[in-house]
Amino acid sequence: MTRHDGEVVSELDRIDRLDDLDTAKEWAKLYARENARLRKKLAEALAKLTKVSSPDAARALQVELAALQEQLGALQQRTFGESSERRAKPEGKPAKPPKPGHGPRTQDKLPREEKLLVIPEDRRVCPACNGRLEEMKGQTETTEQITTRAREYIVQLLVAQKYRCKCGIGVHTAPKPVTHIKGGRYSMDFAIDVAIDKYVNHLPLDRQRRMMGRAGLVIDTQTLWDQIDGLARHLEPTYNAIRQYILSADVVGADETWWRLMDGEGSKRWWAWSLSVPDAVWHGISSSRSAEAARTHLGQFDGTLIVDGYKAYETLANEREGLRLANCWAHVRRKYYEAERNYPTCTEALDLIAELFSLDHETEDPSLLEGDRRATAEQKRLEIRRARGRPILDKLHAWALAQRALPKSSLREATDYMLKYWTGLTVFLDDAYVPLDNNRTERALRGLVIGRKNHYGSRSERGTKVAAIFYTVLETALLAGIDPREFLAYAVERQILDRLPTLPWSQAP
Repeated sequence: MTRHDGEVVSELDRIDRLDDLDTAKEWAKLYARENARLRKKLAEALAKLTKVSSPDAARALQVELAALQEQLGALQQRTFGESSERRAKPEGKPAKPPKPGHGPRTQDKLPREEKLLVIPEDRRVCPACNGRLEEMKGQTETTEQITTRAREYIVQLLVAQKYRCKCGIGVHTAPKPVTHIKGGRYSMDFAIDVAIDKYVNHLPLDRQRRMMGRAGLVIDTQTLWDQIDGLARHLEPTYNAIRQYILSADVVGADETWWRLMDGEGSKRWWAWSLSVPDAVWHGISSSRSAEAARTHLGQFDGTLIVDGYKAYETLANEREGLRLANCWAHVRRKYYEAERNYPTCTEALDLIAELFSLDHETEDPSLLEGDRRATAEQKRLEIRRARGRPILDKLHAWALAQRALPKSSLREATDYMLKYWTGLTVFLDDAYVPLDNNRTERALRGLVIGRKNHYGSRSERGTKVAAIFYTVLETALLAGIDPREFLAYAVERQILDRLPTLPWSQAP
């Protein structure tokens, strides 16, 4: 395909949302026609190549030919290939037989109750002799099953008892539950369920409205929005505290993805920026992907920033003496993986990168430890990386310099990308806290991407802020191993009563 990458991604997003068979068939026909067009153009280029005598013309045709072959391979991969980046296992290595099943899992977190099953009185008749069936005292048969209860909505009348003292001074009323909207009709528990369903379970508000309607609750999406907006106002100090916590770290991951804003002026492409450390993630959504936007989100951060090759981060690093960029090996690997279809020599690079990643599997991650264990893990990881990682890097660097590939080919792009960011790709040799990849931050973006597909983004600038607050707070709670529903209730109540932000890992509910 000759379109810009962004347009291709947009097309694929639209295909993912197709639920009509006829429309899907039309898309398939479109890609079949594009396939035929590329094959025809490829044949024409081959015919021209056999006739030209000028070296310059032959070289130009070779470049065009290679580009067409890669376009055709990419089209076939997008249409019929798998999306996974896992490579096939080497031949000769026996595959593990599939396990027949995982067996019953223990459900320690679920409440348990006993339900007695009996035969109704009018059916206690023996099928053999029509005699009366008598109960066998103490004789039962017990089995276990997991079941569910439907969500129920009720109108709860809060009757607050009044009290007085014999002294006759004042009347005292039992306190009412803390509420996120002063004088509001809906409880904080209700609002939290709406927020969890939207930002963790990715259910659009209108879908929630219809589900509530089937359960008997008549409500509109504006009311549901008011509930989560009310919660977000109390969560904003916690949201800001998480950002400050992340920016105080020495090593931070950064990445970005697009976000849709659908206001009265139409659909606009905004950008979600993510910052991460092992136990927290922060999201900010803004109208720009510029260096100025990166500067705003990163504040005065000085340390090591794990990034891909996006130019905005380079601009900031050139401005700040204390900001160091560490580049992501997963991005390098992805480029070689995509090139391997047309250039089998990439297998050598992929194998060397796999060896790099295997080194860290032999040691504990010091960023997840404390005290003496942390210091020991840091020293051991550095020793292994320097002693065994540096020779691997030397081999990979020499391999890349030895490659001869046509301009604009996927192999040339992969090697040029790796060599361009070589300094940032080797930072991990001198810092045990720098991971080899930025996958942690990419995983943190997954919730926004799924939410974007399910409820298509935000309908106002305030909506982008609310989305950023909830994705930040909820995903950080999940990273801390805390139930997000319990944490939201705790954080909102503490902000209302004490005016204090709450960090999930420092103050468990």
